[in-house]
Amino acid sequence: MASNMIPPESARFFLDNAGWAGADILPLAGDASFRRYFRVVDGARRAVLMDAPPPHEDPRPFISVGEWLCAHGFAAPAILARDLAQGLVLLEDFGDARVREHLDAAPAEELALYTRAVDLLVDLHALPAQEGLAPYDRAVYQREAGLLTEWFAPAAGLSVDEARYAAAWNKVLPIAEQDRAPVVTVLRDYHAENIMLLSDPARSHGLGLLDFQDALAGHPGYDLVSLLQDARRDVSPAVEQAMLAHYQARAKVSPDFEAAYAVLGAQRNAKIIGIFTRLWKRDGKPRYLGFLPRMWGLLERDLAHPALAPVADWFAANVPDEARGALDAGHLAS
Repeated sequence: MASNMIPPESARFFLDNAGWAGADILPLAGDASFRRYFRVVDGARRAVLMDAPPPHEDPRPFISVGEWLCAHGFAAPAILARDLAQGLVLLEDFGDARVREHLDAAPAEELALYTRAVDLLVDLHALPAQEGLAPYDRAVYQREAGLLTEWFAPAAGLSVDEARYAAAWNKVLPIAEQDRAPVVTVLRDYHAENIMLLSDPARSHGLGLLDFQDALAGHPGYDLVSLLQDARRDVSPAVEQAMLAHYQARAKVSPDFEAAYAVLGAQRNAKIIGIFTRLWKRDGKPRYLGFLPRMWGLLERDLAHPALAPVADWFAANVPDEARGALDAGHLAS
């Protein structure tokens, strides 16, 4: 077993006290953070152990948002036990049927599954944002978009005008901020690898939710972008447009919704280009570089919207076409 997937020493004592004495602890997954996950097996019982070690991670936001989601009828993993000092949380096990792998095996079901995922968002967005969530505001948008100039630009050997980059975003972000859409709970990482197919199709559209600990209160278009402009799998433009139309037919949206969707898409995709570069440069995870060509393709689609003209002009002046794609970890300077 790889050393990074060996359970922490405190896990056995935690499970003993939680009523899972003698259970097997099997490696399950890690993610782009310091969090790790293990499957706990005790006969016919199954659970998931989250290891969110302090000071790098704090499981309290995950627990807070998860309990709020469950209280409103959505399928977040039930919390079975917790030890906040150790960063250990025992969760309901949703199984292994992720939407991503299911669609890889059954691509003909893409439209039906995405329709269910969009319907879940419609239900979520009919509620006021969870009380106490921080706002997804201009400062956050700018800080996230700035990850592209902070990490990707130097890795690609580009000298860019950071002040004009921020100024360009200041020209377009009001489109999303002044849109008359309601302020909702934004899960922020709602995509096919964080949605599980549940055995009970009547429970929350048959979809289980994961990885929502970074939720903020913001624009409903953001999670729609996260779903339909997926960083890790290709969603066809036809499916994206069909689902965008489906959402607008079911939810209360303003005439500016599609412009706001494009602005949020560009902001998110610029952010992810920066994050994936950082995961390589800082955290030693070069596999994320393989996603960059998809991210640039998505970003360029968003920049083609007339609402993004100031940001598109900045990219035209600062990031040549040949730099918009993969970074080669083998020859770029560290």
